[in-house]
Amino acid sequence: MLRAVDVTIARGGRVVLEGVDLEVHQGRILGLLGPSGSGKTSLVRVLALLDRPRSGHVELDGQVVTGTRFQVPAGLRRRIGLVLQHPRRAVDPRLTVGEIIAEPLLAAGVRRPDAQVGEVADLVQLGRHLLPRRPDEVSDGQLQRATLARALVGQPRYLLLDEATASLDAASTAMFAQVVRDAREVQDLGVLTVGHDRELFEAWCDEVADLRRLS
Repeated sequence: MLRAVDVTIARGGRVVLEGVDLEVHQGRILGLLGPSGSGKTSLVRVLALLDRPRSGHVELDGQVVTGTRFQVPAGLRRRIGLVLQHPRRAVDPRLTVGEIIAEPLLAAGVRRPDAQVGEVADLVQLGRHLLPRRPDEVSDGQLQRATLARALVGQPRYLLLDEATASLDAASTAMFAQVVRDAREVQDLGVLTVGHDRELFEAWCDEVADLRRLS
């Protein structure tokens, strides 16, 4: 389980979330609703171990995590995958799609990641013929599925989606939601997706919560 325990987050001296308790369970998709500026992204960054809360803590599979980023052992960091809202801001445009997906494997010292890259591309329904292309040669939906594949290639236990469908059209959103469901089944993932589209979340998620009721 990935948990936020009594988490308070401040930005620029202003408290944006106070006393939040949240649980992400393996095998379940949790949708967290909140309007713009409500602190959704701030909470995702804390759960992704990128930022430290003002108070409270994150627990990862029963272990309290006190550090952030490279202060956290690599084995713990790799249990969490993250997909951001804007895929084109989240990738190096000089890399091919296949190289983008392979980044976590190369960072972990895997010398020949082609097999794993191909498998996860299949999982997210990203045709292997797209792997040699650069970001400007694929659609937004295809590139977002590539960033999803990058988050999944290391086989994390938890997947955090920070408004990951906000920049996609309706068809791309539907496909993205479906491949996340498929990945949840294959990898027994716990998924947290944050956004403001209640109708989408009620169709996509196992459970929907409102951030405003958690703090």
